[in-house]
Amino acid sequence: MRRLLTYSLFFLLPLALHGQVMRKDIPDHPFLQLGKNEIHFPADSSGFDLVFRKLDSILFLGSGDLNILIIGDSHTQGGTFVKEVRNNLVSLRPLSDGGFGLVFPFSAAKTNNPNGYVTKYTGAWTAARNTMREPPRRLGLTGMSLTTSDGAASVTIRSRGRKARETDPRYLFDTVKVLGYHDGGNRVPVVLHGDGDTLAGVPSKGDSCWTFVLPSLADSVKVATRGNKGEFTLTGIYLDNPFHGITVSGTGVNGASLPSYARCKDLERDLEVVSPDLIIFEIGVNDAVAYSFDTDLFEARYKALVRRVRSVNPDCAILFITNNDTFRYARKRGYHVNTNGALARDAFFRIAGENGGAVWDFYGIMGGSGSMREWEKAGLARRDKIHFTDEGYELQGDLFFNALMDKFSEYMGRNGNE
Repeated sequence: MRRLLTYSLFFLLPLALHGQVMRKDIPDHPFLQLGKNEIHFPADSSGFDLVFRKLDSILFLGSGDLNILIIGDSHTQGGTFVKEVRNNLVSLRPLSDGGFGLVFPFSAAKTNNPNGYVTKYTGAWTAARNTMREPPRRLGLTGMSLTTSDGAASVTIRSRGRKARETDPRYLFDTVKVLGYHDGGNRVPVVLHGDGDTLAGVPSKGDSCWTFVLPSLADSVKVATRGNKGEFTLTGIYLDNPFHGITVSGTGVNGASLPSYARCKDLERDLEVVSPDLIIFEIGVNDAVAYSFDTDLFEARYKALVRRVRSVNPDCAILFITNNDTFRYARKRGYHVNTNGALARDAFFRIAGENGGAVWDFYGIMGGSGSMREWEKAGLARRDKIHFTDEGYELQGDLFFNALMDKFSEYMGRNGNE
């Protein structure tokens, strides 16, 4: 009976939730293959049942939590796709912000920051990242680290981006988990709050995670270190609140490939903190850039990464986003299509089929081989014909949201009589 009532409410949801809709309007671009905008299950869709049950409970009952983690490369580090997915999902129901999730102060590493949040820093920090062949520091899920022995060093995170729209949700938190470790000394993280108050954290996981509880909800936090000797290495910050709802985290590093994440020794530790119900992988563009693309090696590396994820979260649903169409540049030939796009797309379907995952074929949806040039002409892709503009990433996020909502609708239909 409860399911029948829920299913009936499903069709009234857009009116009930302050005019929000279950689908986003998509511009009429001739190169888009909207008929292909769906999530595929090459083997079995049951892995997503838990995800949709949780989404059902949040949207209709206002209870439960759904944690989504997007892992990728420069597309993810840019943050627009992650921000669009997060805002679209949280906007489905008022007060459904379940926490902002995993972040990293990229500005202190002298690299571009995701535009879904703002970071600042003071003092001296030394950065390492998973794209280094031999990173000098142990890395975690973010694939980045910052090390300091400077008592004046700090990082500040604000959960509202520079280009935030008035209609975007405001993300608040009162729990801050600082991931990292100290070497050869007593330097540990602290939170500087208000008018000079210093908050101490509660260490856990063998002194690799410090939890701070703020006196009230906030949209920014300042993390520093205290101690008279040794270094502290920061590998991530997790922002949470006590409310039921949806959390969408994104972690990506410019230039990252599958070998990059194989170098992240603390990946499993951080997965325990994030505890995702759904992991979305958009790693692969940098793996497929070579002229001699070894699909067997690509698949083997992805399977190894999936095994690491499942060793921590055995019930976690996994979705693969196929590589977008890309171009190569050669001095004599100019820009020309990277023909590995179709090979990678087929590999993703095989990986998903063997690992009980899903595939969102963005390569096909965007128009397939050569379509990146059309996206560029429409102002949706950058001149490098690899990356998108903010408008392009927003379109990608809206397309993905529609595909996810379509599958959610199908799930509700299948389970309407329970």
